[in-house]
Amino acid sequence: MKKALGIVMSLVLLTSCVGKDEIKKALKDDPTILAEAIKANPAEVMEALQVAAQNAKEAMAKKREEEENKKLHEFIENPLKPQIREDESVRGTKGGIITLVEYSDFQCPYCTRGFDNVVKPMLEKYKGKVQFIYKHLPLSFHSEARIAAAYYEAVRLQSEEKAFKFHDVLFTQEGQQKLRNLKEKYLKKTAKDLGVNMTKLAKDVKSEAVEKRIAQDEAEARKFEIQGTPGFVINGVPVKGAYPLSHFEMILGLLKEKGKLDI
Repeated sequence: MKKALGIVMSLVLLTSCVGKDEIKKALKDDPTILAEAIKANPAEVMEALQVAAQNAKEAMAKKREEEENKKLHEFIENPLKPQIREDESVRGTKGGIITLVEYSDFQCPYCTRGFDNVVKPMLEKYKGKVQFIYKHLPLSFHSEARIAAAYYEAVRLQSEEKAFKFHDVLFTQEGQQKLRNLKEKYLKKTAKDLGVNMTKLAKDVKSEAVEKRIAQDEAEARKFEIQGTPGFVINGVPVKGAYPLSHFEMILGLLKEKGKLDI
């Protein structure tokens, strides 16, 4: 009520020559003045409130944009440093001048879009310059995400190429639906179809090494304050959410402009 009263008082001040002190005194002496004014001019009051709300929304959006832009430039100057392990599986060109790291969840539909709309076109457009590294951030409310991550890592221990194919199959519309409906049975079938050694797979899925690797990825995501999926880090600059390719290219442009990237 106080917030609403403040808004209306501001509107009155903007549209009259009456001083603030006079308005306060009048309302204190007779609180019904405000109610009667609103009743007498409901359409005008509603319109004024809507204009004020829209102005406030635009101001907040502008402030948020300025804050995000400031953070972006801070990360360009002081980039995050994701760990690239000796046995890291890299898609694209290992050691490429563009490093794209994704923290992902096999049961996340937005991650499917991120792969289709960002990762694949970036690997194609900047062929020979990009190294893409997939890391895990299985979310607690996705029941099959963690076991899917374990299967990916178990497959990867046998063959990087088969692991990449496993990843790509799961990140299709059909794959997402089957993972949701068939659960681990679908993971086993997908691995079997890829010619994986199923005896070794069954052992590795439950291994400490696989569990530790997923935990490392999760810890790194937390360190970078990435809580949702997909989360990306491109040349040290975090991108939290399913942003379009143009957003990543904007970052590459800024990096080039600042002399941090030669493309």
